[in-house]
Amino acid sequence: MKRSEAAERILKLRKIIDEYRYHYHVLDESIMSEAAADSLKHELSLLEEEYPDLITPDSPTQRVAGKPLDKFMKVAHEKRMISLMDVFSEEEVSDWMVRNEKLAPGEIQEFFTDIKMDGLACALNYRDGVLTQALTRGDGLVGEDVTLNVRTIQNVPLSLEYDFSSPEYDGESSEYDSGLAEYDFSEVEVRGEIVIFKEDFEKLQEIQRGKGEPEFANPRNLAAGSIRQLDPKIAASRPLKFIAYDLVKPNLSTHAEAYRVLRKLGFRTSNEDRVFAANEKSELFNYIEKLDEYRKGLPFNTDGMVIKINNREVYDRLGIVGKTPRGAVAFKFPAEEATTVVRDIVISVGRTGAATPVAILDPVVVAGSKVQHASLHNADEIARLNVRIGDTVIIYKAGDIIPQIKEVILTLRPEGAKEFDFEAALRLQYPELRFARPEGEVVYRVSGESSDLVLKRAIEYYASKSALDIEGLGEKNVVALVDAGFVKSIADLYRLDERRVAGLERFGELSAKNLISAIEKSKGASLPRFITALGIRHVGAQTAFALAKKFKSLDGLILATEDELLGVADIGEVVAKSILAYFSDEENLKLLAELKELGAYPKDDEEKDLPLAGKSYIVTGTLASMGREEAEAKLRELGATVTSSVTKNTTALVVGEKPGKSKLEKAEKLGIPRIDEEKFRKLLI
Repeated sequence: MKRSEAAERILKLRKIIDEYRYHYHVLDESIMSEAAADSLKHELSLLEEEYPDLITPDSPTQRVAGKPLDKFMKVAHEKRMISLMDVFSEEEVSDWMVRNEKLAPGEIQEFFTDIKMDGLACALNYRDGVLTQALTRGDGLVGEDVTLNVRTIQNVPLSLEYDFSSPEYDGESSEYDSGLAEYDFSEVEVRGEIVIFKEDFEKLQEIQRGKGEPEFANPRNLAAGSIRQLDPKIAASRPLKFIAYDLVKPNLSTHAEAYRVLRKLGFRTSNEDRVFAANEKSELFNYIEKLDEYRKGLPFNTDGMVIKINNREVYDRLGIVGKTPRGAVAFKFPAEEATTVVRDIVISVGRTGAATPVAILDPVVVAGSKVQHASLHNADEIARLNVRIGDTVIIYKAGDIIPQIKEVILTLRPEGAKEFDFEAALRLQYPELRFARPEGEVVYRVSGESSDLVLKRAIEYYASKSALDIEGLGEKNVVALVDAGFVKSIADLYRLDERRVAGLERFGELSAKNLISAIEKSKGASLPRFITALGIRHVGAQTAFALAKKFKSLDGLILATEDELLGVADIGEVVAKSILAYFSDEENLKLLAELKELGAYPKDDEEKDLPLAGKSYIVTGTLASMGREEAEAKLRELGATVTSSVTKNTTALVVGEKPGKSKLEKAEKLGIPRIDEEKFRKLLI
């Protein structure tokens, strides 16, 4: 991205993030999901990292949370309540570790981790063991005094009973206890999150529904709203809990020790804290993965894990950069939502003849997987979302094979973005077809093409000589199977019952057995043949071979970007868009998932020395032993390139009966040798 484009994007991102922060942190209401906001903030931080001269003091990356409310007394924090830098991958965590190791070589021996809770951050101050003040985070420097409300939270200790200077103190170990006598506990500051557990929140929702009143948005907003009520009775009526995550005063030697003391003082922690040796990076990453799997079963909501340098002396010495400490990061678990940019809208025509639009996106990780397509369903959905090429959108993934667009962030819309004309796009992408929108339907379909007719053609091509070469699955047998209702998709071929097929008019026991055997044999098809069989528009056998050679696997091809496709020889924009459209179509992806489950999925294209690799052939005329398409397919399987035009790079012409005269003349002129059918068959052995 050019600097001028980055500057414009940064301004727009700051505006929408500031608006989100004001609503979320000050008004306790949400204009978008936290996951979507995190995605925008991450994009902003990356842009500012790339162009540091564009950073300004008022950027959202340079401040913490929002302004305190006027209705509570404002109090300055003795030590700033900081936010942590978000990271979204193991690579970013590793980079953070490397940076700190350079700043404190050999001093970082352990990392401390804890679950990142989704609640309202709060600081509790105790003097001589008695709770004296509770402050919200506010802007990190100044918070709001919410002491009366926090005193109503049942699990907040109003007084601290343990005397750490006493030798009779019953601690976890005598060595550990004796080390605490030197610390001054006359002033204690504990920080943590005020949360509402998921089970309690659902009970409140049931009460709201029973009253016929609006439901609450989410546990975090309800917790924050409860604490920010002037009447403490409201806070007292809500099932609020305080979960401690830091002991600021006294400043103990390690974060792990601070947690042990917090629990002895009577504070509840998440109990998900762990310590990892600095040389146990793989164990730490394994734990992150494990935590991501079972976190949904935790009683409170969480969206990540905090990772800190355990030694607090090193942690403090590393200091703060901007508004975040160098010694800690917040690893965000894969979000169910994210933001990205719509680069194009392509239309796929599926087996039923239905035209389905799909948004092509800048690749982004959602729910743990890379996403670059989002279903738009139909023309009405495009109009409802008011989505345009170039828009920044919020996408989500909730069990669907490909994600959906939730909404467009209009404030980030580029100037000149035009409304998407669905009918014009159909004419441009499919000039040879005619589409109509039947009355009462929302879907455009190919005119004059029934879904059964489209399916029959797809199966015929799938089984043809140039594709999977399934013997016994010619036009008439395909018609019989589809008309009988035995085959409603290509995947149904692999579910056929031999006895039922034998009962059809065109079949007997032997022909049914042979057909089922041929279909089963097709499961071992090569990757190029399988890609060909899919019937992607503009993708013939030669293009399929080039795609297999480039991407090595069908899964790799499915994830290919437009730029990667354009990097394949002889693939232009039209072919690339056609491939993207096919693998963006939810119906096609469901079919591929079914085929994979049925074992009818190609193996990865292994790197091997093929005997005809690097050679180029042309087949002209009629061969007695096989059709031209079959001959070309066999050449490709041996690594050869098959073309239709004679050039100086052509290795040889395979010549059958009645060959093309112009090809023979040009080959003779260029000195290109000929191969008759007998030599050709020997070449294939």
